[in-house]
Amino acid sequence: MQKENEAKVLARLAALKDMTVRELKGEWQALMGSPAPNNSRPFLERRIAYRIQELTFGGITKPTRQLLDALADEVEGKKVRKSMISDPRNPVIGTRLVREWDGTEHTITVLKDGFDWQGRRYKSLSAVARDITGTQWNGYRFFGLRERKDAA
Repeated sequence: MQKENEAKVLARLAALKDMTVRELKGEWQALMGSPAPNNSRPFLERRIAYRIQELTFGGITKPTRQLLDALADEVEGKKVRKSMISDPRNPVIGTRLVREWDGTEHTITVLKDGFDWQGRRYKSLSAVARDITGTQWNGYRFFGLRERKDAA
């Protein structure tokens, strides 16, 4: 059944390339229940393709959606949430992360609701890395917590 669904989805996705913008807008209306927001062919194709897959295989999980919302709030500087959403990549509370940068050793302590560096609390490792380096970093990568794809 799964292979059959995959084949149907692939056929529908391939068919998008042959549709006119008018047909894509009709497909949008059918899938989204509203008029297409614009006439951009690449936008319509990508969004419709995502929606077809979402309806067939399911969307992102609730924990992933919550994590993305929290990260977006952090990037936008919003302080809407009272506590940080726990990220499964975080080390155990109390863990000390040590990273040398520009000749200086930096020690970060993992807290229940964030991280401590030099007596200041942070919601994310990315915020700590940004303050240490002065540039945007993925905090997990900066502190060596991301698994390498070829490690398996």
